[in-house]
Amino acid sequence: MTQHPGGLVARHDDVGPLHVEHAGAGPAVVLIHAGVADSRMWDPQWAAWHTRFALTRLDLRGFGRAGPPVGAFSHAGDVLGVLDTAGIGRALIVGASFGGLVGLDLATSYPERVAGLVLADAPLPGYAWSEEMRGFFAAENAALEAGDLEAATEINVDFWVGSANEAVRAAIREQQLDAFRLQAGDEADDALLTNDLPGDIATLRVRTLVVTGENDKADFRAIADHLAATIPGARRATVAGAGHLPSLERPAAFAEVVLPFLEGRA
Repeated sequence: MTQHPGGLVARHDDVGPLHVEHAGAGPAVVLIHAGVADSRMWDPQWAAWHTRFALTRLDLRGFGRAGPPVGAFSHAGDVLGVLDTAGIGRALIVGASFGGLVGLDLATSYPERVAGLVLADAPLPGYAWSEEMRGFFAAENAALEAGDLEAATEINVDFWVGSANEAVRAAIREQQLDAFRLQAGDEADDALLTNDLPGDIATLRVRTLVVTGENDKADFRAIADHLAATIPGARRATVAGAGHLPSLERPAAFAEVVLPFLEGRA
């Protein structure tokens, strides 16, 4: 058990190489972090939502306090293991960026375990990236190949949260650098990183909300439009004034968009 500021008590589970926390009471909500962050990116929701939901957040392999991404594995399979260990039959899944892709993988693979899905600025395998995105990938790869983790981190901070306030930038700087250090020298073998989803999103029968920050990259807004148009019954929403990580950049505005969906009011 861990005592957080404000009296929130969190329980930790040992789920293989993952770091997992649980807190609060109510419908089960699982928060899956972005690829530039770890579970700490959910601190605003962790502090504010535990009176409404039984929250779970985790560090995926290669992030935060989790182990390195060694050997063959599936991020979605790891999340399924978290649900099983905690005795959670069905959960509302909220995924940010790469975490949204993990949530989509989980929903297409095990739809019976997902009560609802929030995709916040999620990518999509096979998408034809713009020149801007390809330039970012090239710059990041060059820094990583040179072994300059700090430079690679700054490239990510500037690209993903460059217009956010300094507190957000500092948080992502710390979390991304931690991830690069943890992943250094390891080759992840999760098929989701390079291949397509295991199921067809056009046949997905999971209640879905697709969210983007108003100021996110055009690629991600286009992907969101495609997801909302393809997933049956999916809803589309925008968080005003936010970029790629609206839950961290504008937590109150994010809550206004997401909470009605999670609570079944919209």
